[in-house]
Amino acid sequence: MSATTPTTDDAGAVERTRALLTAADSGRRRTDLAMTVLIYGAFALALIPLLSLLWTVIVNGVERFDGDFLFTSMRGVFGGMDMGGAYHAAIGTLMITLTATVISVPIGLLVAIYLVEYGRGALARATTFFVDVMTGIPSIVAGLFAFALFTIFLGPGAKLGIIAAVALSVLMIPVVVRSCEEMLKLVPNELREASYALGVPKWLTIVRVVLRTSVAGITTGVLLAIARVIGETAPILITAGVSDSINFNPFDGRMMTLPVYIFSQYRQGPVPCREDALDCLVNINFDRAWAAALLLIIIVMLLNLIGRLVTRWFSPKLR
Repeated sequence: MSATTPTTDDAGAVERTRALLTAADSGRRRTDLAMTVLIYGAFALALIPLLSLLWTVIVNGVERFDGDFLFTSMRGVFGGMDMGGAYHAAIGTLMITLTATVISVPIGLLVAIYLVEYGRGALARATTFFVDVMTGIPSIVAGLFAFALFTIFLGPGAKLGIIAAVALSVLMIPVVVRSCEEMLKLVPNELREASYALGVPKWLTIVRVVLRTSVAGITTGVLLAIARVIGETAPILITAGVSDSINFNPFDGRMMTLPVYIFSQYRQGPVPCREDALDCLVNINFDRAWAAALLLIIIVMLLNLIGRLVTRWFSPKLR
């Protein structure tokens, strides 16, 4: 018999090996089923408090959530009057958050580009260390920092929307840096090397190739940073104060935001009404607080929706 001709024993060994490789391992199948059930169970368990929270806010806030609430302020409203809304608080929230985003995103993105594309040595390590430290700063400390900083220039007691925006930017910058840094690291080096091979300078490669490739992740990171700060109460209460009037200018006067509005309404509690007062509602403050909470959730959801659309429009298209 030739040396290359398979014997009966060799053919049997091949068949046994093939049977072992193709046969289902009952132990692995049970482990896979158990892990699948565990993961889906954990996911369902995590959804319970979220759905409960959303349902509670919707049920309690939808009764007061109407056009009058959305487009009126609390100017001239007192006691248990059945009027007043959160228009001024919504404007203040959007203005302060937008100002904080304008401050934070360029700084955070430039720091992330430096750390990924240029950062070497002691300066890069020190920058990473301080970013890590800033990530854990309590929000009240950020508010006190902004308040103390502007007290040097404006004197004690100054409360402006721009001070609140600076306080929120202290909280936003480390989140933007971390998210953008991770997204920039995911860009394959082959893209950079291909650009360099064509004679494109490094700064233009970063602008046209690296940032363009990672724009979806960067947008998601910015949205996470906005969601991180838009619900802050303590630093805004210290720096922007409380106001019942509409204010579009963060550089002039106090501004109300939705978190502070919710806190203010809840703190006032039930209203003492006379028995013969027909236009006095005992729980009007609680109703306004729940409706403002619902409005805040809707604003966050709309911002996320806008971010998804931006991501879809500007992401590189696969042909």
